[in-house]
Amino acid sequence: MIHIYSFVFNALEENTFVLYNDKGECIIIDPGMENAEEEKQFLNFIRAQNLKPVRLINTHTHLDHILGNHFIHKTYGLKPEYHVFEDKIIHSAPIIAENMGIPYSISPLAEQNLLEGEKIYLGDHEIICLFTPGHSPGHLSFYIPDIASIIGGDAIFRLSIGRTDIPFGNYEQLIESIHRNFGSLPPETIIYPGHGISTQIGYEMDHNPFLMK
Repeated sequence: MIHIYSFVFNALEENTFVLYNDKGECIIIDPGMENAEEEKQFLNFIRAQNLKPVRLINTHTHLDHILGNHFIHKTYGLKPEYHVFEDKIIHSAPIIAENMGIPYSISPLAEQNLLEGEKIYLGDHEIICLFTPGHSPGHLSFYIPDIASIIGGDAIFRLSIGRTDIPFGNYEQLIESIHRNFGSLPPETIIYPGHGISTQIGYEMDHNPFLMK
């Protein structure tokens, strides 16, 4: 079985996720730790669960979702994986960090990119890459059929959606992405967003003011 554990890291209260199986292998998604205390919190969990990180992936490469990429690479030798359209975003991260006054150790770049529809495996469990641009040009969400769950990044939140009033944001594209990727999935599917609390697809399709037709 795949288990999901989350942390809330950095000043922007970003959700960092660890997916792990019963064999102790784990995938780290969007590490957002920005200081030694948050790094320690993360390490304590990994050690307590006796986990072995095997992949580092990013839903997208906005600063708050990659602050911990350097730390994960330094600690476990993992390089991030993300959609190629995120290259332009990750290269701007040092400037964004300087402007915001946020300490930032530069993330390594991807040696391999994730593709729309690609299947990632954690042991025998399948994770499907859903292409959900709009908040950022190469945004991906990760659907885990075995546990009817999605790691949704900043595509959708409870009763809201990701910002599109930012460079490379596109409101119409985001709405289309959400309906195309999430609308056909079971309504009880849980969405774990990049900020805030979890929700369900059916609830959002019925109540999210941005999605109601």
